[in-house]
Amino acid sequence: MAMKKKPVTGMKDILPKEMEIRDYAIGLIKETYKTFGFTSVETPAVEHIENLCSNQGGENEKLIFKILKRGEKLDSAVEQVSADNLNVLTDSGLRYDLTLPLSRYYSNNANDLPSPFKALQMGPVWRADRPQRGRYRQFMQCDIDILGEQDIVAEIELILATTTLLGKLNFKNFTIRINDRRILKAMAAYSGFAEENYDSIFITLDKMDKIGLDGVKEELLGAGYPAESVDKYIELFSLISDDSDAVSLLKVISDKLGDFLDKEISDNLETIISSVDGSKAADFRMKFDPTLVRGMSYYTGPIFEISMDEYGGSVGGGGRYDEMIGKFTGQSTPAVGFSIGFERIVMLLLENGFEVPGAGEKKAYLIEKGMPAEKMQKILAQASAERKEGRIVNLSIMKKNKKFQKEKMQQEGYTEFVEFFTDRDF
Repeated sequence: MAMKKKPVTGMKDILPKEMEIRDYAIGLIKETYKTFGFTSVETPAVEHIENLCSNQGGENEKLIFKILKRGEKLDSAVEQVSADNLNVLTDSGLRYDLTLPLSRYYSNNANDLPSPFKALQMGPVWRADRPQRGRYRQFMQCDIDILGEQDIVAEIELILATTTLLGKLNFKNFTIRINDRRILKAMAAYSGFAEENYDSIFITLDKMDKIGLDGVKEELLGAGYPAESVDKYIELFSLISDDSDAVSLLKVISDKLGDFLDKEISDNLETIISSVDGSKAADFRMKFDPTLVRGMSYYTGPIFEISMDEYGGSVGGGGRYDEMIGKFTGQSTPAVGFSIGFERIVMLLLENGFEVPGAGEKKAYLIEKGMPAEKMQKILAQASAERKEGRIVNLSIMKKNKKFQKEKMQQEGYTEFVEFFTDRDF
């Protein structure tokens, strides 16, 4: 069987230029989030299949890379397997996000952790998704979460920390869209939909940016929902105007919903928006967006996303998930998190020609083949001295096509070349 040199579909090899930016971004992420009090943690890439398939991850549960049982357990499972019971072959899978593993981690280690606990977690996750621009089957996620804090100060901290980071990476004029799952439910209740249909309605609403308001209406009517409820629902979204500031629009929606929405919910969302706007350290806008759904079914309160016009979609998001940890412990634990789309951020940095600041002078020593030992020792000593002064020095044997060799090294950021020949003193 012939060996294949290309990576598996949905995975990618990372070249040096991108790796330099990734390493810089990872360092900046840790440095920035540390100033907000977040502590680095790590969880395994492999999770119990029962956890991954617990109806917490929405559509992502259909995208799990499952791992077969091993040895005798697999042999026994094969004897029991049927077309309707394929899951008997698996006992674990690759994590599809970092939130579920963090919830398990906290429930297992809470006695050894402070409360509230501010966690920073970075690592690869896997989803058997259809690859496209900025989306892979293996990708890096970067999450910050605050566990054990019920107050909205947690949401404010998460948004400020994340937007501060994006500002340091030179991103401007992006938008933080914010909503609350309880507002979504209040809008559905106000319109007369049955509670058991909410999730299905929200799935349709989540397509708003693709099919528009008329498309949402048509799909809801096509699903058999009462025309009166659909019309009332669509009327709510007709109140949305891009010209309205976030707080004003929130008040309009809140007043319209009346007794269907607890006033504290809209007041808290207004406080989050106003607090972030009044203390932000980057150039962005806060936008209340009642069409924002977020796909994960575990969200229970405020939800938010980062939208960038240059990408044409979301490059991060999160929200409050107060019920997930309780699935493990039986006790309610407040939790809220924010995840940046690391791969999409890096992609945009590459497309914008981002240069890592303070990377140091990069110098190449091109050494003629057959250099005598005593001269090689001088070259090595000179390179060592330059490295101590902070320069990047790369030693390479001189190629026959020296021009092509230099061009390739210039693409990697080398700006100065020093040539050493066997018949010359230096």
